[in-house]
Amino acid sequence: MSGCGHSPHSMKPEETLFEKGELLINGYFTGEAYLKPLLAKDKNNEFSIGSVHFEAGARTHWHTHPKGQVLLLTQGEGLYQEKGKAARVIQKGDVINIPEDVEHWHGATATQSMTHIAITNVQNDRSVEWLQPVSKEDYTAAQQ
Repeated sequence: MSGCGHSPHSMKPEETLFEKGELLINGYFTGEAYLKPLLAKDKNNEFSIGSVHFEAGARTHWHTHPKGQVLLLTQGEGLYQEKGKAARVIQKGDVINIPEDVEHWHGATATQSMTHIAITNVQNDRSVEWLQPVSKEDYTAAQQ
C-alpha cells in the first residue's frame, strides 16, 4: 500500500494488524501457529503481550494461566473452549477474558485462520501451564 492514508475498507481480509511472527515449534500447538511478541513483562507490567496467528486447523493444547489471560481477536474466526463447556465461535472484535486456572484451548476453525492478541498475566515468573493436546474428536466436535 502507498504511504498515503487508506481506509480499513481498502485492506485485504487476510491482512493482520501485526506481522505474522515466527512459527511456534514448542510442541504445545497442533498445526501451524505463529507468534509475534509485542511486549515482555517488565518492572511496570506484570504481563506479556503477543500477537498469535493460527492457520486453519491450528490450535493450542489444553492449558491454564495462573493469573488469567485476555484474548483480543483481530482477524478471522476461531474457537474457544473451557473444560466441561461447549466450544464457542470467536470472531474479529471479540474480547475473551479467561479466568485464572481455568483449563481451556483456543485456535482457528478447520476452514479459516484466526489471529488474536494475547495479554498473559505472570505470577511468580509463571504465565502458563501446558496440558494435553486437544483430541481430533474434541476439535471436530467443536466445529459443530
